[in-house]
Amino acid sequence: MGMAASQARFLGLTARKTNIEFEGQQINQQRTSLSNQSANYYNDLLGMSVPVPPSVDSYTKTVYTFDDGALTNEITALIANGGTYTVSYLSKWQDDYVPVAASSSIINVQGGEYFVGATKLRELGTADTIPVIGNSITIDGVEYPVRQEGSEYVIDKVTKTQGVVPCTSEDIANFEYSLVGSSLADSELVYKKEDGSFYTLNDEGNEVLRPDINEDMLVIYLWDENATDPEKAVTLVQKDADGNYVKEGIVETTNRYVLTDADINRITTYPGLENDPYFGGLTPEEVSAALKEEEAWIAQLNQKYGTDEWYVRYVENTTTGDAVPYFYKKADLENNAGNTDENGNILTNINCYTIGSDTKVKEVKAVGGCRVERDSSGRFISISIPNDDGTGTYSTYALTTSTVTDQDAYNDAMNEYEHEKYLYDQSIDQINAKIEIIQAQDKNLELRLQQLDTEQNAIQTEMDSVEKVIEKNVEGSFKTFG
Repeated sequence: MGMAASQARFLGLTARKTNIEFEGQQINQQRTSLSNQSANYYNDLLGMSVPVPPSVDSYTKTVYTFDDGALTNEITALIANGGTYTVSYLSKWQDDYVPVAASSSIINVQGGEYFVGATKLRELGTADTIPVIGNSITIDGVEYPVRQEGSEYVIDKVTKTQGVVPCTSEDIANFEYSLVGSSLADSELVYKKEDGSFYTLNDEGNEVLRPDINEDMLVIYLWDENATDPEKAVTLVQKDADGNYVKEGIVETTNRYVLTDADINRITTYPGLENDPYFGGLTPEEVSAALKEEEAWIAQLNQKYGTDEWYVRYVENTTTGDAVPYFYKKADLENNAGNTDENGNILTNINCYTIGSDTKVKEVKAVGGCRVERDSSGRFISISIPNDDGTGTYSTYALTTSTVTDQDAYNDAMNEYEHEKYLYDQSIDQINAKIEIIQAQDKNLELRLQQLDTEQNAIQTEMDSVEKVIEKNVEGSFKTFG
């Protein structure tokens, strides 16, 4: 390399190094800006108020009850009247398996259809009961086409096992070789020439032809420079009995597999019920029975809450495993379908019902001539009510003091809390998404800095080499003219 060329090369490398340093400064400034943005988002998170669910204690009251042997009675009025009391009370009993009010979830309107989360509400009592077997099934993450053979449904299932597979021509072109000695220090890399001969490098980095080495003396392997696990970076290569190169790998075999009843149920759908988790594993007979049950629920819902069409969704009870139905009145959904936010969520609270136990109530008004007994604190402990048989006798009952919840008020407060929690969670998710974007951008900048650092080291190495050439040229010039 001539003097002028070396100097020009040195100046070019110097300029490139300066450019790298400048780019690095720019990247650091960008990372600082991203860090400031991230800190602002974290401050926003810290400044948000977490919604607090309502306390049941805030919606309770003290009531007096007594049992008459058949019913539980709750006193609603106790009025003193000339030494006796006039009492009004509610007689209560439990009626199981009837429609009752339930906490509603956020309902989303999309294309004229109603969703709770990803579950579409279905019109109650309407569905085709003819099952349809799917033409594909996914097992262990692999999708297989399903075919029917007689009464069986089968697939050609692929089984993967660890074994030995042939090396490809690409593998052979990328073979690495090592000569293993008695110790790690004696081991050395061996390079194969195109003519099939082998050589090693001496201490000065020069090639040394090694006719004493043949392939049978060497360890052959493939090196994956992108592997993050060192143990998986090296794949050993051997020769089979026929002299072919083989390596460790995944061996795939295909076998006929008959789908089990559980497999078939997974891919069985019912038109109109495809997205209904309740019907996913039922037989056609069970689906027919379930739809008849839904017809009975419609009659109960209409009787209790007014005649209309109804929508339903099913939610699994994680304790019992049963599917619990939740009902929505069609008029409630349609009347509020236009009152939505930008995501299609209905902003108005929609009444929701389910099947449960309901307390039936009969009101008894103004029973006169009653007597009560108090304890030392003034609390009522018993009540005597005149018998209506005209004998002038009384029936005496012990009074029980209890604290009950105003369920309607509590449900309203809980619905408000759930709405606020939804908005809070939505804000959290949005901020976290922005932070993730910033972190990804920062990671890319960090990788670019690492690339610049590597490039700078390479340029510095080359500059050192060019500088030595220049020194030799200068020294040679002095000797020529000296």
